[in-house]
Amino acid sequence: MCRFIDGYVFVLKVAMVACLAGMLVLVFGNVVLRYGFNSGITVSEELSRLLFVWMTFMGAVVALHRHGHLGMDTLVAVLPRMGRLVCFCASHLLMIYVTWLLLRGSWDQTIINLSVVAPATGISMGVFYGSGVMFGVLALVILAVNLVRALSGRVGVNELIMVTESEEEADATRDTHTTRGRPA
Repeated sequence: MCRFIDGYVFVLKVAMVACLAGMLVLVFGNVVLRYGFNSGITVSEELSRLLFVWMTFMGAVVALHRHGHLGMDTLVAVLPRMGRLVCFCASHLLMIYVTWLLLRGSWDQTIINLSVVAPATGISMGVFYGSGVMFGVLALVILAVNLVRALSGRVGVNELIMVTESEEEADATRDTHTTRGRPA
């Protein structure tokens, strides 16, 4: 399952690059056309906004997988393994609940807005709200796998702290877990 998650996180990273490249081309092209040729790309703003929203939600999934979100580990770091495990499980259960709420709300908004079209592109606004559905599904998978790993005892003591101080520390931690035969 961890390889599957690593695979779709890699796909998300590639899709994020594509979104960023698309936004760059649309916005830069629109600026050049407006100032240089007194014309523009009509759909540029809507497509850029859509790509930005999707890129943001994909980035949130990648950050969740890499434990890159903000957190405070001062209390958890001084706890023994059982205390860390309890905090880890409690935080994951809360995140699963909140993610479920976001998924349910995004799904409702997607269904409501399927027949609503954006003015310039004509794309269904359900696509816009679908980014929340994508995030909710993928985040629930990551959170559930992390919770199952913790409850089955396949998580090290240091992995029970969900935040890292720096990118170097995150890379060192990830390398350590990979060398043990388990991807982080």
